[in-house]
Amino acid sequence: MPGNTTRPVHRAALLSCASCIAPIMLSILTGWAGPIMAQGFGGFGQAVGGISIDTSGIVATLDGRALESLAEERRRVLASGGAPVGRNDFRKVSLAAIISAIDEARTGKRAASPDVLLLGGLEQVTHVFVDPDGHDIVLAGPADVPAVDAGGTVVGAASGRPLLLLEDLIVALRSIDGARAGGVRCSIDPTPEGLGRLQEFLSAQRQMGPDPQAIFRGMEEAVGPQMVSVGGVPADSRFAHVLVAADYRLKRIGMGFEPSGVRELPSYLAMVPPGGKASTLPRFWLEADYDPIARDPDELAWRLSGRRMKCLTESDALAGGAVERGRGAVDRVAQRWCDAMTAQYDAVATRQPIFAELVNCVDLAVVAALIRGRQLDARAGLDLGPLLDPDRLPLPSYEPASTVPTVANGLKKGNVWVLTASGGVQFQPWQFATNVGDAADMAVTRRDALAARPDIGGRYWD
Repeated sequence: MPGNTTRPVHRAALLSCASCIAPIMLSILTGWAGPIMAQGFGGFGQAVGGISIDTSGIVATLDGRALESLAEERRRVLASGGAPVGRNDFRKVSLAAIISAIDEARTGKRAASPDVLLLGGLEQVTHVFVDPDGHDIVLAGPADVPAVDAGGTVVGAASGRPLLLLEDLIVALRSIDGARAGGVRCSIDPTPEGLGRLQEFLSAQRQMGPDPQAIFRGMEEAVGPQMVSVGGVPADSRFAHVLVAADYRLKRIGMGFEPSGVRELPSYLAMVPPGGKASTLPRFWLEADYDPIARDPDELAWRLSGRRMKCLTESDALAGGAVERGRGAVDRVAQRWCDAMTAQYDAVATRQPIFAELVNCVDLAVVAALIRGRQLDARAGLDLGPLLDPDRLPLPSYEPASTVPTVANGLKKGNVWVLTASGGVQFQPWQFATNVGDAADMAVTRRDALAARPDIGGRYWD
């Protein structure tokens, strides 16, 4: 941040999420005398995307030592045995076998192993097959051997992509009916009262003065905590933590508090040319999109393709202390930044795994909408009750995110104030699950996939 100056205001100031050190909270999945999911598989829930949420609901960034400790804990769990083996471009995972393993854990016969918790090592669901003869639903897609990266994320050893988690699938299945109306979403926004106080504060400022840090601290105090809202999934679920963490990272990258890791995606502020115009209240948010889902004529085989994330923007306006959504002037720089984020999303996700975890959650929500909306469980004769019933399978409850502290920053970029970016993450899985088209080759793909199933058991096969 630039040093002290007595020159007139000659920078763009912004507000974004704070970084601080918070303890890691390792989740324990219990509910009966016997463990259900092996002590939360090394705390897969509470520390998501390099953030934690304390008992007051405050979002914070974990420091390097905490992330290293988390990574070591998860590596120990993987080393204990039962992890998926081998990499394959088209692994098939049996939901019936997953449910059977959960039932065995529930009755205390054995703890659920990592291959159950990691859905056989799947990185993505590209196909869903209904097997009425085997009373099964089979999820298929690329899979890898699990490893743990430096930030504690469980990824494919070869691909580096985060693996799918059974816990997120369960949340999606349980929540999908409630997401029909509003979709799945989260947002981090300043309060109208805070923005009103900020407007009063800024109207009294004519120049930066000898201590710009005092101005920034005054801005932080005026705005106060930013509010976190989550919809479509329980706020105390790991799924919700992924949404919040992705939104948190999006804002920090856009506002220049941390690098994207991709040269083609600088911060939004870095794109503002000297003397150029910028929105006072830019909003950035992420939405998902898919190509139409392909199906066979009997609706027993489904293919998901064309999945992508889009970054969108609009500018808010302050009027009489209130925020008017989308009423600000069009910000061409913000649009350029969003276009770059969209184009570079996959590249950023390889360096910031939380964005890949967000895509995983979108996939699982679409799969849940497909299963529930098309009643694939009934067609297969598969009882999903052990996964859907919270009394039979309680999931861990994580601290819901409620607020994010405000931090001010500044750059010497023209005589204009740029304030906090709002926005969030939103998508409607039901929209994708109902956008389908026929594909004659799907029946053959399903036949070959089911024919490859081993004669003797197995939760997954290649």
